[in-house]
Amino acid sequence: MKRRPAVSGQFYYANLSKLRAQVEACIATGLPEGRRFSGEAGKEKVIGVLSPHAGLMYSGAVAGAVYSRIKFPHTFILIGPNHTGFGTKVALMSYGEWEIPLGTVKIDEELSGKILTEGAIIEEDAQAHLFEHSLEVQLPFILYFSQNVMIVPITMMSHSLEDCMAVGEAIAKAVEQTSHSVVIVASSDMSHYEPDDIARQKDKKAIERILDLDPEGLHRTVMEERISMCGFAPATAMLSASKALGAREAELIKYMTSGEVSGDFEHVVGYAGVIVR
Repeated sequence: MKRRPAVSGQFYYANLSKLRAQVEACIATGLPEGRRFSGEAGKEKVIGVLSPHAGLMYSGAVAGAVYSRIKFPHTFILIGPNHTGFGTKVALMSYGEWEIPLGTVKIDEELSGKILTEGAIIEEDAQAHLFEHSLEVQLPFILYFSQNVMIVPITMMSHSLEDCMAVGEAIAKAVEQTSHSVVIVASSDMSHYEPDDIARQKDKKAIERILDLDPEGLHRTVMEERISMCGFAPATAMLSASKALGAREAELIKYMTSGEVSGDFEHVVGYAGVIVR
């Protein structure tokens, strides 16, 4: 089964050369003073990351800073929110490949099977992924750096703490049974359509919980503060899995809002890039 791109030409360029140049520009602007990492020099081994999923013109600098910073694994487990409402509440596409203009990435069927075995809440469901953008927007960065990596795509419609923790536990157990390297990516934007100063205040509270490796605290803070962080459930699951896999610290790599690009500071979306190690 081949999953065709759903937002090519909307969230990122559909033309191969233009997309490659767009990703390269994001990488350059996402790093301090335009610094680029050459090869594996300076890159870090991580357990998990938080990366945004807006159009590359808005959040690409944050995503580029994250993916430039990390050593690439054999497989990325990609967990994103379900914006479309299609499919099951936690949906894993367990076989096939995903295509975008930069190339094609195969699904890690072995690891997918283990996650499905460990997580009763997680169901095999390709339908949920057909039109969802939150995972697809990670692929330009992943395929720019590596054409050999594999993925396990998971979308979450459920937001309950119990379900988030169950997803994290299942992923951790499956990764522990896997001999090759794995990085867990939570795809999320932060506050939506708030004034810039309010968005930054709210996002700071959520980011603090992420940096504390506190999945329960992140979930509670988002709910209590009414932070419109669309991927807080995937982020909670990622933190839960990362802690179970031995994570000891997290670092904020870059934060910005859409106002820095659009000039509209009255209705911004926040973007945070975090690595967990």
